Amino acid sequence: MKIPNILTIGRIIIVPIFVLTFFIPGFFGDLIPFFLFVLASFTDYLDGLLARIFKEESKLGELLDPIADKILVAAALVLLVMNGTIKNYEVIAAIIILTREILISGLREFLAKGMVSMEVTSLAKLKTLLQMLSIAILLTGESGNKIINFQDYNAQTIGIILLWLSAVLTLFTGYDYVRKGIDHAIDQDNKN
Repeated sequence: MKIPNILTIGRIIIVPIFVLTFFIPGFFGDLIPFFLFVLASFTDYLDGLLARIFKEESKLGELLDPIADKILVAAALVLLVMNGTIKNYEVIAAIIILTREILISGLREFLAKGMVSMEVTSLAKLKTLLQMLSIAILLTGESGNKIINFQDYNAQTIGIILLWLSAVLTLFTGYDYVRKGIDHAIDQDNKN
C-alpha cells in the first residue's frame, strides 16, 4: 500500500463518519462535519501530489480516487439539500454538479475501453476547488453565519454563490469532456 492510496482509502472511510457527525446538533454539528470535509478534500489534493512527486501512481489509485471524490461530494450535497441549506432553485446547481459527476464517470469508463484518457483541465481543477469551497462554507451552518457576516453576505449566501459558480464551470467542463467522448465514439463508428 502506497501513501497516496492510503489517503484515498482514508477519504472513503471519512465519508460515513462525516455523514454521522452531520446530525450532531448545534455548534459541534456545524464544525465537525466542516473539518472532516476539509480534511477529506485536502487528502484529494495531497494524494495526487504525492503520487506525482514520488512516482507512485497506480491503477488502484486511478480507480479509487474519482470514486472517493464523487462519494464525498454526493454525500455532502444530499445532506445539504436534505436539511434545507440548499433549497428551492439552488437545488438545480446541486443537480447539475451530481449529473456531471455521473456522466463523466460513465464517459471515463467508455473511453478507457478505447484506451483514451481524459486529462483533467485547469478549468476542471478550478471547478473542483470552487465546489469544495462552496460545500465547506455551506457545512458551517449557523456557526458560519456568525463568523462570516459582513453587510448583506453571510456564510450561506457566499456558499450558494460559489455553488452556482461551480455549477456553471461544471457545465463548461462537462461539455468539453462529452464533446471529446462523442468525437471518439463517432471516429470508432466510422472505422467499423
